[in-house]
Amino acid sequence: MVPRSPSVNEELRRRSRERLLQATVELVAERGYEATKLGDIADRAGAARGLVSYYFPGKRQLLQSAVHRLMHLTLEAALEREPRSEDGRELLARAIDAILGLARDQPRLMRTHMAGILQAEGFIRCPEQQRLAELLRGAVAAYGSADVDTDYPLLRALLMGAVVAVLLPGAPMPASRLRAELFQRYGLDWELGVPPDGGPPGGTFPPGAG
Repeated sequence: MVPRSPSVNEELRRRSRERLLQATVELVAERGYEATKLGDIADRAGAARGLVSYYFPGKRQLLQSAVHRLMHLTLEAALEREPRSEDGRELLARAIDAILGLARDQPRLMRTHMAGILQAEGFIRCPEQQRLAELLRGAVAAYGSADVDTDYPLLRALLMGAVVAVLLPGAPMPASRLRAELFQRYGLDWELGVPPDGGPPGGTFPPGAG
């Protein structure tokens, strides 16, 4: 048997890691965090159970990487969908809508993710998070920021706050209202991105936009 080349081995490792991340997203969304075991994730991914510990130090780190991957893929699809656009304002609107859309469409998963960030392990920097950050930074730069290193963290914080507000148990904020506030802050027309049905909250949009 001819030994596999390093590039083939690297690709196999990448695919195994991707399957584990996808399985994590699926199972946590279906069952919740506590009911999802590492062995279940390995089984869903069709991987050896030891691979989970090989790639990730624990379940919380695995979940953060899995959600960051989902956010990256969702954002990437939003930014690149047809019709393609190089308009920085359109790209920023798509980015905002993509993240708010995840809070709307994956509430259990995103609530669990945000709760994990606020716990002792904190915010975990991983390859998936770095890819997500690169896309968001690119949207900020395309928008015309003169100081991306300052404006990107602010956008990230505002989006995280909006996600928490959408998912807050017992007192959720409507995503459309949060969208309106973010669009007003950045001077974005309501019709950019993927506007919700029914128009802006209250039937009007803040002066200077829309």
